[in-house]
Amino acid sequence: SDAVAVGWSAWRLYFPSRWSLQCSRINCFVDFLVRGSVFLSLLGLATVCGNLLVIISIVYFKQLHIPTNYLILSLAVADLLVGVVIFPFSMAHTVTSCLYQENVFCKIRDWFDITLSTSSILNLCCISIDRYYAICNPLTYKTTVTVRVAGVMIFMTWSVAAMIGISIIIGGQGTCEEMCLVDVVLTNITGPILAFFTPALIMICIYLKIFFVAQKQRNTIQISISGTVSKMERKATKTLAIVMGVFLLCMMPYFLCIVFLPLASETPPFSLIEALNWFTLSNSMLNPFIYGFFYSWFRSACKVILSGQIFTGNFANTKLM
Repeated sequence: SDAVAVGWSAWRLYFPSRWSLQCSRINCFVDFLVRGSVFLSLLGLATVCGNLLVIISIVYFKQLHIPTNYLILSLAVADLLVGVVIFPFSMAHTVTSCLYQENVFCKIRDWFDITLSTSSILNLCCISIDRYYAICNPLTYKTTVTVRVAGVMIFMTWSVAAMIGISIIIGGQGTCEEMCLVDVVLTNITGPILAFFTPALIMICIYLKIFFVAQKQRNTIQISISGTVSKMERKATKTLAIVMGVFLLCMMPYFLCIVFLPLASETPPFSLIEALNWFTLSNSMLNPFIYGFFYSWFRSACKVILSGQIFTGNFANTKLM
């Protein structure tokens, strides 16, 4: 009887405290999941709404129907799809740590992720080419970079991005069973080189060329009309250069991690990879804020759209600039 009494006392003292500790851990984990899901949902909502404003502005207002803005439209579509498609996949991926996820799920997520990321940087690459002709060849710019040329550039951008995504998925190996990384990218260094580093190097070289030409132009005497046009083009180039810089800042840490991962003695923790991945995804939310800060036409367009005026009359010919 004494042994039973001692055992009963020990059970009452040990198991309730252990059960309480387990409940505390579970509650903390659930709280983390809820807070994380809410934050990521708000991030995704801001991404969708911001890029939707950019798309509606360029499509609706006729004054904005120029080649440069069509390239910005293509970039906004890529960022919008990131918010609509990649964010839900990545939220499920992050929150569940890949529990109950099949290899097909990871393949689909990876293809969309790679394709849209590649499309974004290729769109930026096309924008840099557009800016190069606008600054370095202003006299022939309007006849060289036409709406049709911009359309061809956009078509090639999405086609190449889709092919790169498919080739990396097919050529990659690994599953989602051990670690929830973008396995097909991590196991293939060729992917980051084709999808990120090569276009990034091209953009940097083009913008450096633009910078030197712009500096040279400032030292030359221009007539007032051409000087005004040149000033507007330089402002647009500066804004798009900032967009490119923010993109590289958000993307570089993740792709550097991918490249140097094979040299690491230990695989980095899942939380680090996911944090870097979400840092890259957050870039899709930032572009509309950059446009709003630097582009007066975007601020004017947003006022008309958000006030609901486009539903009460025809404002397509409104002068925004």
